[in-house]
Order: sequence, then structure tokens, then C-alpha cells
Amino acid sequence: MYDFRVNSKSDLIDVVQTFGIVPYFSTSIPGFSLEEHCHPSVLFSEDDENTWFWKGPVIRETRCAYGKFFEKKAAYVRSDLFLDLANYRRDGYDFDARYDDGLAKYSDKELFELIDRLAPVVSKDLRKTGGYAYSGRWQKTDGKKGFDTSITRLQELCYVVTSDFVYTVDKKGSRRGWGAAEYSTPEKWFGAMFTDHVYERTPEESYDRLLSHLASLFPAVSSEKLKKFLK
Repeated sequence: MYDFRVNSKSDLIDVVQTFGIVPYFSTSIPGFSLEEHCHPSVLFSEDDENTWFWKGPVIRETRCAYGKFFEKKAAYVRSDLFLDLANYRRDGYDFDARYDDGLAKYSDKELFELIDRLAPVVSKDLRKTGGYAYSGRWQKTDGKKGFDTSITRLQELCYVVTSDFVYTVDKKGSRRGWGAAEYSTPEKWFGAMFTDHVYERTPEESYDRLLSHLASLFPAVSSEKLKKFLK
């Protein structure tokens, strides 16, 4: 059963390793998120000891995948389950083959190739190098549109993951802001563990394994609802 309480970074690491899939914010399946299993002060605050600032360390220490994989929301996915998620979502295609078969947009290809070339690359640098428009709290620039749509789609299809969160520091060495996402490809983040095994099964076999895993976490949730979440 998907039942836990997170009060520390070590708790979160244990949860990711134990349950394998941990969405950050609430999803269509009640109780299936980190948000619903920790006190609000632990979830998100200006204090260093909260889940927001643990994201980078947890990704690094568990060597999991992190990204907007479900319902356009971010989630931690344990590496063994991510192999199946990537195989299913990619439908057995590497990105070049997907594009050659007319299944990917040129704008996505352009961004994917930039990430593949620069990885790991911080979002700010990625936007700047790619000439993408940016509108943030302290800065606004003109450029190509569609960055957020493409980066989300590339994560949903499991061609891109968030490999860390990077922070700027002030003159006193104190951390500033909430951190910027650092992007990579699963091939570069996981290495041979991913490239040698991601297409070992059929996409259908990977889908069945994922569905079975979700059913073991939520035996009372209907198969239709679990399938919709996984879609």
C-alpha cells in the first residue's frame, strides 16, 4: 500500500526507493503524491529543510529519473521502473527514428538535439543558447516561443529528464532563489544501464509491468483510472 510520511530528506530517499514512483504534487489518484504525505512546512518553505530543496540531492543520491512524466506534473521514478516507462512512452523509438517517421515536431527535435549536445545543461543556459524567449521574475527576453511546451513533451515521452537543480549564490555565499532545473537525456544521465536495456522488452510488456506496479500500490483503484494516469 502507498502509505508513508516524509519529514526528512532520508525519508524521501527511502520512499523513492521503496515505492518507485512518487509524484510531487497531487494527481488524479487520491493519495498518490508527496504533497499529500508531508506537512506543508516540509513540502515548501524558505527553510533549507524541505522537499523543494531536497530535489537535487534526492535525484543525485538515488540516481532516479525526475521530470514531468505524469499529467504534466513532476515525479520521481526509480531507475528500473523508468526503463519500462521510457520504453512504453517512446513506443520503442529513439528520437531520431520518431522524427523520421513523422511522429515528432521539428521544434521538439531542435530542442532535444540541443539538450543532447549540451547535457547536462541548466534551463537558463539552454534558453539562451537556443534563442528561446524567457519571462522570469527578474528578466525578460525575446526569442523563439514554445520552450515550455516542448520541454514538457520531451519529458512526457521520456527523452529528457531533470538531472539536478542548480542555485546561484550571493557575495556571502548564501543560496539565492528556488533553483533552476538542469536537463539531460536518460542516455547520458543513466549511461549503459539505460542504453543497454531500455528496449529489451516490447512496449506492451513494459506497459503491463507498470500497470501491475501501480495496481500493487493502489489495489482499490480501478484499472481504468490507473490506465488513464499512465497514458
